[in-house]
Amino acid sequence: MNITLEKKDATNASLKVKLEESDYRPKVGEKLKEYSRKAVVKGFRPGKVPATLIQKMYGKGILVDEINNLLIKSVNDYIKENKLNLVGEPLPNVEKSSDIDWDTQKEFEFSYSLGLAPEFSVDLSEQFKVSAYEIKLDDKEVNETIENLRKQYHRHEHPETSAEEDSLKGELKGKAGDFSAQSSIDIPKVSTEAQAQFIGLSKGSQVTFDLQKAFTDAATLAKVTGLPEEEAAALSGEFEFTVEQITRHTPAPLDQEFFERILGKDAVTTEEEFVAKVREIISENYQRESEALLQRNIQDSLIDQHAFELPDEFLKRWLIASNEGKVTEEQVANEYDAYARELRWNLIKNKIAEENDIKVEHEDVMDKTKTLIRQQFGFPEGDEAMEGTVNSFADNFLKAEKGKNYMNIFNQVFADKVIELVKNKITIEKKPVDVEEFKKVASV
Repeated sequence: MNITLEKKDATNASLKVKLEESDYRPKVGEKLKEYSRKAVVKGFRPGKVPATLIQKMYGKGILVDEINNLLIKSVNDYIKENKLNLVGEPLPNVEKSSDIDWDTQKEFEFSYSLGLAPEFSVDLSEQFKVSAYEIKLDDKEVNETIENLRKQYHRHEHPETSAEEDSLKGELKGKAGDFSAQSSIDIPKVSTEAQAQFIGLSKGSQVTFDLQKAFTDAATLAKVTGLPEEEAAALSGEFEFTVEQITRHTPAPLDQEFFERILGKDAVTTEEEFVAKVREIISENYQRESEALLQRNIQDSLIDQHAFELPDEFLKRWLIASNEGKVTEEQVANEYDAYARELRWNLIKNKIAEENDIKVEHEDVMDKTKTLIRQQFGFPEGDEAMEGTVNSFADNFLKAEKGKNYMNIFNQVFADKVIELVKNKITIEKKPVDVEEFKKVASV
């Protein structure tokens, strides 16, 4: 066997494999003997089928399989032994392989295209600068959050007369006598033209209106009539609604019941403590968003400042081949820039990890998973009573999806470690911003 590597340029190469009969014949012979022992052929006793018949029946298939197995092992071994840093996987020269005469040839030559990862260095120094945003939280944001929570956890009242934010329940009838149903009407959903008719009503009041003019939105009309949108749209003319109940949603009062619904039992006992806790939670949320934006900015800056060459044409062919016809050339062309950017980040990330001996242990993966579970379910850190439950959840999650969950968390931890190292080597410029400024920056 002879394997030769021919570099076309910094990121493209071809690998040629020449096989002689002595390379594959022993394995083919063994396989033929095995088939001869096991083959069941009419007219012959087991184990007594002539070798010539076995060769005729199975010889070509065995030859193709054994050469293919030999090629896979030989190419992989060559790549490992020569420490070739590839992107994608070797692509066989299909056209050349199609010219092979498997019946008569004794020697074979195969060719593979390789995409090579480029040689590059990562410059991490104080000259490398990235902005980190410190969010100034004002009272307006805190107050709006509390008001939204009060509305979300509203209470129901049944006033004597209806107002513009109320809901009405009652009987809806067509004046022509062809429709009758129990209905619910949200006054804010009534058209501006007809809304005044529904304000100031009391229990037992009747109001007559044009159905299509009062409810111009198809979904609202369907809800009011209880019919599919198409059937509701076919109704027309004047309708009469008799009020049976008026419901008003009032914001929850700032009392202990509300505090406990939001923060849990005995977390706070006064309005001042509640406001302070909400402020703290909002600040922590924005801090996480700011940290996520910093990581994104570091990643983008590293990619932009290390725009090394990639074997683009090779990668496009490999993406089509590896997806086995599930993507088209047009799809690959449209999505290639995003793929190339992600590939550059992975190469940069691996380079930093290699040069700084960054490793991820199983314990790191478990700790990250347990942290995510605590955040999702609201389990407090250090709660020994819940530790067994958290460990069980983490273990089951990491074993699920045939290892995919484990690798996803592993990759998250790996990226976090790389980013943390980068942050300690470069210059982080802190920029104070208010909430609105931060939202604009984060949305870019």
